[in-house]
Amino acid sequence: MDCNKQAPEKVRLGVIGLGGRGRGLLSLLTNMDDVYIPAVSDLYEDRMEKAAENTFTKRGYKPELYSDYKKLLERDDIDGVIIPSSWTAHAEIAIEAMNSGKYAAMEVGGASSINECWELVKTSEKTGKPCMMLENCCYGREELSLLHMIKRGMFGELIHCQGGYEHDLRSEVSNGLINRHYRFRNYKNRNGELYPTHELGPIAKYLNINRGNRMLSLTSMASKSRGLHKYIVDTMGADSELAPIDFAQGDIVTTMIKCAHGETIFLIHDTTLPRPYSRGGRVQGTKGIWMEDNSSVYFDGVSPLDKWEPFEKYMTENEHPLWKWYKEEGIRGGHGGMDYLVLRAYVESIKNQTDTPIDVYDTAAWMAITCLSEDSVAMGSMPVSIPDFTNGKWIRRDAPVPGRYCLDLICNPDGTISL
Repeated sequence: MDCNKQAPEKVRLGVIGLGGRGRGLLSLLTNMDDVYIPAVSDLYEDRMEKAAENTFTKRGYKPELYSDYKKLLERDDIDGVIIPSSWTAHAEIAIEAMNSGKYAAMEVGGASSINECWELVKTSEKTGKPCMMLENCCYGREELSLLHMIKRGMFGELIHCQGGYEHDLRSEVSNGLINRHYRFRNYKNRNGELYPTHELGPIAKYLNINRGNRMLSLTSMASKSRGLHKYIVDTMGADSELAPIDFAQGDIVTTMIKCAHGETIFLIHDTTLPRPYSRGGRVQGTKGIWMEDNSSVYFDGVSPLDKWEPFEKYMTENEHPLWKWYKEEGIRGGHGGMDYLVLRAYVESIKNQTDTPIDVYDTAAWMAITCLSEDSVAMGSMPVSIPDFTNGKWIRRDAPVPGRYCLDLICNPDGTISL
């Protein structure tokens, strides 16, 4: 992708959306010496003031504050925009950011419509500006070790992958109106795979989605919705103003995806019943299997017969070059360090004026699962086609951009290709 601009010495970023996640990302960015934040935006004044004070404390300057993000996008001293706003605003803001000549980086979340996914793709292609989903799980240590092992052929030919967002969010969702959090209205009005990308992002890279493979169709099913209502009655009382609400979102939503070369993907969304956190990962091929929940692997002809082996040993032996470098440099940032890595991947793309390692086709395909799963659930779990946002280019894509943060090749810290 021709990004049509000389590489900046300092990457100048705007941040649009300053809730808890937005402020966390802003804090990481202000720790980067090659990043400057000229402006931030949010609908709420108190959030902007808090972000400005924190930036001043850490870096000695205050960004300009905009309640209207469009005014921020009019500035010509910004190279890229971080968008950790509410889910339903991500695509709209990213489209306007690209149209204003800026790299767009959206926090995770599902799409509201297929049309907005297509608009992301068309706008990126028209403007030459990348649009990256900030899917931090693609940069987790386990996920990158698995990618390394898959590229080495240790699992043989991949047959099936699965994962989930299995996270007790009853308190967060039910207090959403108090905390000004977007999940509440989504759970109240929508029923589908609302948050697919933590598990789907890494899986898509394992299966070469959009680069020699693609997702063809999906089928989704939702259970009844009881968890949030019970939690609200138990913790807030039967006379709470939230008690009469009939939440649309099923407690358990399962989605099966079929790929062009016959692989299957299983996703589960499980956030409104009591449970410990898990992403429920599984990778299964002709030579072996990895299971996240017991942190184990089994390799045919290598592992003791019918006995799981600890994954840690294999992860250490097959450490991804990025994580080898990262541990030597010092792990930093949230979610075990992967927040920092995904932000650096975006920043380095701007500095080098290249496409981002999670590109607009990835972003659109992963986001689309949400609205497509809603359609499938609404139609009694009928199969739904998944659009090809590459318009056939997945069969023979241009070579990926090599580099430390590449997710399609295994590269050394200096950017050279390792595998």
